[in-house]
Amino acid sequence: MTRYLAQRAVAFIPTLLGVSILVFLAIRLIPGDAIIAMLGTEAGMLTETQRAELEAYFGLDKPPAEQYFAWMGNLLQGNMGYSVRHGAPVLNLILERFPLTVELSILAVLIALLVGVPIGILSAIRHNSFLDLLGRVLSMIGLAVPNFLLGTLVIYILSIYFKGVMPDWGTYVDFTEDPLHNLQLLIYPAFAMGFSFAASVMRMTRSAMLEVLGEDYIRTARSKGLRERAVIRRHALRNALIPVVTLVGVEIGYLLGGAVITEQIFALPGIGRLAYTAIYQRDYALVQGVTLFIAFNFVLINLVVDLIYAAIDPRISYVRK
Repeated sequence: MTRYLAQRAVAFIPTLLGVSILVFLAIRLIPGDAIIAMLGTEAGMLTETQRAELEAYFGLDKPPAEQYFAWMGNLLQGNMGYSVRHGAPVLNLILERFPLTVELSILAVLIALLVGVPIGILSAIRHNSFLDLLGRVLSMIGLAVPNFLLGTLVIYILSIYFKGVMPDWGTYVDFTEDPLHNLQLLIYPAFAMGFSFAASVMRMTRSAMLEVLGEDYIRTARSKGLRERAVIRRHALRNALIPVVTLVGVEIGYLLGGAVITEQIFALPGIGRLAYTAIYQRDYALVQGVTLFIAFNFVLINLVVDLIYAAIDPRISYVRK
């Protein structure tokens, strides 16, 4: 296991290096630069001397390769750069916004699991029944409705019909300061994010359960006189959870990357909204830092998912024999 973890840790390096190169090139292929984004129309009024001074100040006067290696050198020293728009270190901005995104992602995953897994299990057990049909219809609706539309509908319904319960999303309160108000702010965005995810979990759970329930060892367990509940819980569900864990792990990686649209709709100061504003404002250092941070979390979560596999199914082993 230790050797496997070491190999995966080494694999982090080329992955993050590739992401850093792609992000560095992509942000510079967008028309405009940090000076134009900062000054707007006034950038056209700059003299050649003034623009050269600003380019030297932001490091834009150097060749792209030199800019990249300078950024990577600072990154290896724990310095992710300085945001020209926020006037603060990139790492501080990320760590300030990341807890909100983590909390929002956890709530969305909990909603998806609490809804999707039970419905998927019941749908598989009651195959081709009315309950199964209802579950499949709900899952298709969940997959068809995009997050931004559902989020907009939530805001519309709350603002028109439930004015007394609609929170003020413009004023975020930390969980440690006021847990109740914090959950009130995040539960609706989490529902908008978790609804479609619950549909995916339900379909994956149903498909995996149907496949497992047709295996020989399930029929053997039933022939031994085990109760149906024990057969489902001990034998079927444990093996059916592996593809569900894979789906959840991948989705958590995306959620921790920042639900850009959801955070923008509900005016939540998370890492997704931070990335959106950084791209819009051509804040090179912030875009590069946020993207690299997201990629690191995604790779790390995939490693955790691999370790969970071994906990769910003892037959899975990462030790070379």
